[in-house]
Amino acid sequence: MTEATTQQTTHGGKPLPAIRQRESVIGAYRTEIAIAAAIIVLMLAVGSQVPQALSFGNFANITQAAAPLVIMSLGVLLVVITGGIDLSVGSVFSLTGMVTAQAMAHGFGGVEAGLIGLSVGLVFGSINGFLVTIAGLAPFVVTLITFAVAGSLAFIVTNGRSMPIGDPDFWLLNSGSLIPGMPNYILFCLALLLIIEVFLKKVVAGRWFYAVGSSAPAAHLLGIPVKRTTFFAYVASSTLASFSGLLTISYILNAESTAGSSLMLQAIAAVVIGGASLLGGTGTAVGAVLGALMITVIQNGVNLIGINSFWQGSVTGVAILIAVLIDRFSKSRRGAG
Repeated sequence: MTEATTQQTTHGGKPLPAIRQRESVIGAYRTEIAIAAAIIVLMLAVGSQVPQALSFGNFANITQAAAPLVIMSLGVLLVVITGGIDLSVGSVFSLTGMVTAQAMAHGFGGVEAGLIGLSVGLVFGSINGFLVTIAGLAPFVVTLITFAVAGSLAFIVTNGRSMPIGDPDFWLLNSGSLIPGMPNYILFCLALLLIIEVFLKKVVAGRWFYAVGSSAPAAHLLGIPVKRTTFFAYVASSTLASFSGLLTISYILNAESTAGSSLMLQAIAAVVIGGASLLGGTGTAVGAVLGALMITVIQNGVNLIGINSFWQGSVTGVAILIAVLIDRFSKSRRGAG
């Protein structure tokens, strides 16, 4: 290769393939980068009014508060990508906490009780997946039913009473450190983010989720196991909702029958803010995590500034509207181009 040819393959001293790869990564995560920038702007805006908002202690509070929503959102994302919806995650979250606390009250240790609680997600996820894939019912109807059933059972298990966590070491699940210097709740969030993002982007089975969400009939014609993929999405969603419930009761060492009442809407909002379409076929784990962080930052800012907490829902709703409009506008521009 001549020197002239070598110069044509470089730009600014960097190989052209490397530049194109960097540009493709930026293009693939354009929405996520915008969300991250918006989070930084929000935090700086709140920090200009309340300086302690930018303190390490407040950052720790935000990550701690966001962890259950992050994990739940990652599960909901899988369902949304396939073109479905899961309205039951908040109730599964609550029921998991009540069942786990009740199991400890009956003499089970923390590990055994946690596994029993986790089985709540497996059971309800399997019910959702079966009714959607085998019975052919609409996801909205199915998960609305299981939302009501799980929510009711959360009250029935303990007659609506809150329950303390019996195992004094159960706090280690959330705040212990499998890796020195890193609390478990951060480790779990990062590990699940990495696993799900790599699965969706790099594994063939992960690409099936996008194909099913884009067009289930076309995916079936291509030989993709549509029913199996959809079933797995609902099981994963409910199981992650259960796991987020375990993390929460591990932190507060108390189980409430209404603990997850608002989390379902927040999880769906996080996924939408993160760039996923409720029509299916799009979305990333990075976007879902950033969406959950944005919602938590908004709630944290509202509390610190002293705005009436009743405004939190309105502010979150406006954030969702802006995210949807931006997504629609960007897709229209790409289509026109």
